[in-house]
Formats: sequence, C-alpha cells, structure tokens
Amino acid sequence: VADAKHIIQYLDEKKVEGVEHEAAEQVAFADKIILNKVDLVENDEDELVLIEKRLRSLNPTAPILRCKYSNIDPKELLNISAFDLSRALIVVPEFLDE
Repeated sequence: VADAKHIIQYLDEKKVEGVEHEAAEQVAFADKIILNKVDLVENDEDELVLIEKRLRSLNPTAPILRCKYSNIDPKELLNISAFDLSRALIVVPEFLDE
C-alpha cells in the first residue's frame, strides 16, 4: 500500500550507505500496488500520473490500483498466487543468497 500523498517524499529520502531503502524495496517487490489516499491528490490527475510513472519505474509489472480510505475489493488481494521467484531474482539477483 502506497500513500499517494507522501510516496514520492518517501522514495526521495536519502539513506545512509548500507541502510535499506524500505519504500523503494516494497514497491519493487510488490505483486500489486495499492495507491491509497488518491482523494488527497484527486484534483490533480497529472500528479497522480507522475506518481504512477515513478512507481512503474521501480516495478513495471505490478498493477496499480487506486483507492480512497483503503477501500478495495478483497478479491484483488486474496488468493492471487502472485509471487514469482524468477521476477524476484531479476529485481534482486542475490535474493536467495545466504
């Protein structure tokens, strides 16, 4: 779940070398991206498009679902069998390393 109002700020945070960038990693590994709180930027479709473009730059394959108040059909989230090890290894080749 990505907060539409703040996700760019989180993605732009500079991290100290060696510290994981959790927001970027969560987006990169997501099977689906739930873009929540779109009502907070709803009057600016151009901004939402830019947010989605940035998310796509980190994860070009995950569908992006817009919502307000985390209101989303549970069928979009449950029993979707979405994890793909080969895709995870493309994103992070050392995923299976000890």
